[in-house]
Amino acid sequence: MGLDHAWTFDHHSWRTLRERPWYDAVATLSAVAAVTGRMRLGTLVSSPNFRHPAVLAKQVMTLDEVSGGRFVLGLGAGASGADAALLGRAAASPRERADRFAEFVELSDMLLREPSATYRGAHFAAVDARMVPGCVQRPRVPFAIAAAGPRGLLLAARHADLWVTIGDPGRPGGQAEEEAWRLLRRQLTSLEGACERAGRDPASLGRLVNVSRVVDAPYASPERFAEVVGRCRDLGFTDVVVNHPRSEGVFAGDRTDFERAVLALVG
Repeated sequence: MGLDHAWTFDHHSWRTLRERPWYDAVATLSAVAAVTGRMRLGTLVSSPNFRHPAVLAKQVMTLDEVSGGRFVLGLGAGASGADAALLGRAAASPRERADRFAEFVELSDMLLREPSATYRGAHFAAVDARMVPGCVQRPRVPFAIAAAGPRGLLLAARHADLWVTIGDPGRPGGQAEEEAWRLLRRQLTSLEGACERAGRDPASLGRLVNVSRVVDAPYASPERFAEVVGRCRDLGFTDVVVNHPRSEGVFAGDRTDFERAVLALVG
């Protein structure tokens, strides 16, 4: 199957699936790396809700080694909920979350580029954190940064190799599909503006969309999946992700439909 990349969420537990089996992203991706040889692998996404950059960077460096230089680090600000409350911290305001995410990205970038890094911020610190031998990919593993607001998009323009969107994070079931596509178009326009402010060529930044969070039943048939992927391509997205179907509940779907639709498109 011609798949270019595979991803896993990086949560301690997740929403309606908190009582269901849920495994660590780093260990899972290490296992996947051992049985694959071409696909890129990544987190979609890791956040400062319960990850510290100094610890995460060491895990990422190791994942890049065991995967033979195929790892992509997905980063996001982290939503409210169980992950955010896990370590007993007070709920962060939107401004605090944005400030914390900026430090999270900046320190992760520093750690994965340098053999030793010291950093003191309002939210994170690292003292002589050693990253030896460093990433297989130089100067560091690629960053895939999820962002929608002005500060996040500027952060992506400055640090990301790939920008990530799920459209409207609070998209209700039954929302008009055309409005979802219009939102993606507006986000892409905002991203180009952020690249201009950062002095970056927008064409140098990849664009990834998780269509399972944007439209309903993206793989109901091969024709439907081809239509969805085609619209993403026409908008300017370079990469498309679809959630693997679950038997019930969130992201429920038919595995046969999924395999038929994907195989028809990528072979």
